[in-house]
Amino acid sequence: MGGLRELAAPSVVPGPSGVAIRTRLKQLTAADEEVLRRVGAHLGTLACRDLKTRCHDGPGHDAKTWAVRKRELTPLSSARWAGAITKATHEQWALARRGALAHLQSLEAGIRTLRHRLALPLGQKGGKRAPGGYRSRREWHAKSRRLQVLEDRLARERADWTAGRVHVVRGGKRLARTRHQLPAARLTQAQWRERWEAARWFLQADGESGKRYGNETIRISPNGEVSLRLPAPLSNLANAPHGRYVLTGRIRFAHRGPEWADRVAVNRAIAYRIHHDVARTRWYVTASWQKPVTRTVPLAAALADGVIGVDMNADHLAAWRLDVHGNPTGNPRRFCYDLTGTAGHRDAQLRHALTRLLHWARTCGVRAIAVEDLDFIAEKTREKHGGRKRFRQLIAGLPTGRLRARLVSMADAMGLTVVAVDPAYTSKWGAQHWQKPLTSTTRKTTRHDAAAVAIARRAQGYPIRRRTTPPRTHQSDGCGHRTVQAGPDAPGREGPRRRLPGSRTRSVPPDAERTRATRTPTTVRGVRSEREWVQDSLLLTD
Repeated sequence: MGGLRELAAPSVVPGPSGVAIRTRLKQLTAADEEVLRRVGAHLGTLACRDLKTRCHDGPGHDAKTWAVRKRELTPLSSARWAGAITKATHEQWALARRGALAHLQSLEAGIRTLRHRLALPLGQKGGKRAPGGYRSRREWHAKSRRLQVLEDRLARERADWTAGRVHVVRGGKRLARTRHQLPAARLTQAQWRERWEAARWFLQADGESGKRYGNETIRISPNGEVSLRLPAPLSNLANAPHGRYVLTGRIRFAHRGPEWADRVAVNRAIAYRIHHDVARTRWYVTASWQKPVTRTVPLAAALADGVIGVDMNADHLAAWRLDVHGNPTGNPRRFCYDLTGTAGHRDAQLRHALTRLLHWARTCGVRAIAVEDLDFIAEKTREKHGGRKRFRQLIAGLPTGRLRARLVSMADAMGLTVVAVDPAYTSKWGAQHWQKPLTSTTRKTTRHDAAAVAIARRAQGYPIRRRTTPPRTHQSDGCGHRTVQAGPDAPGREGPRRRLPGSRTRSVPPDAERTRATRTPTTVRGVRSEREWVQDSLLLTD
């Protein structure tokens, strides 16, 4: 076992802390859309100015400067709009700051790997912990040039980090770069401009408990009526008292609608965001709110009825159910998905696969699902895997973070518990100890199915090996039960032999009465003859 890292103990993943639901704004008139456009453009301009001010303040920002920014925005909008803008700006700056730190750490890791490999002789093989040298002089020269490039980038990133500078774009960096590649994106300049302006609008408001329907800025009544509090410069567009504009259309939340209605009825805080999808020419509204953290179920209680181990792969989820003793029961299940195409298509495929998994878990009667606590942040770099481009693309395409967040949220809604385990050696040891024993003439067990068994056994606290080796001092049952798959009370388990009195040799039967007589054989050679053979005393002679 030398060289193996220490494994982390399995843990119950806490439930989600918030809920977000979305629906479409239908039956909007041309006047309604014009009001939404003008309000979004006006508040978006204020958000851009506030973001510039926040980036200029840098790490020296404090509560006083935050209050100054809010007071400057209040006459141009309202107190609540100003609060929502400054809060969103601060969160955007903090996200950019965390991204800069992650990029800085990634560059440092890449430079360390390049320096290590460049210092080794050409063709030297690597080990499990560290890569080897480069294969040729040409590759060594190319990597030495890349090292200089990364060192220059690292120097710039460190200077920006020290000065507190962040690089952030309202509307998204990807959409901004698309402006220079319009033919490849199949967009005209007018279409790109429309998407760019819609992405930079600001139409979101935080909720406030105790206020009417939980939000004073964007208000949605229980019957689906949507109204906005207009900014001060646009108050002439109001069609309702107190500077409000009521939209013509009505909305209805199909997903978690009763939960949303309960919060609205008691005036609990709900945040809303209005979004315009330019490609579909549709308007959407998203409602979100915080929920109390679900009380974590003890690990022993979650595993009381067994567990389902899930192994995530590039195109499917491999799952297998285990009983309380760590034995696989039934047949493995596979839930396929396709992670190609747009982000919306990938997310839908993932949701459908998780829905089928959770429904099967409820049918089996288990209350826990075991998954690997995967994190491929350090494994995505080009410096670690070299020319293995397909492998890097495979790892980068696995939505591990989104899958875990989706699974935790959906499992919490269905009353199931998610257990996270250490992902070390699950595929290797699962294939070594479980793939061949679980393969039969009618069932072909794959490496991924065996990994699901290994994940589930690790969640239960059992070793991945099917049986524990007997003690060396006494290779028998004298030192106790030799398997960890069943408890002492399990019927039919393999345990110590029952003590029988008498001799222990095979030739002498135990001291017990025979219950029946020996039966006559039915074969021809074995049938007893009725005649008795007698030796004549005299020889037959002439």
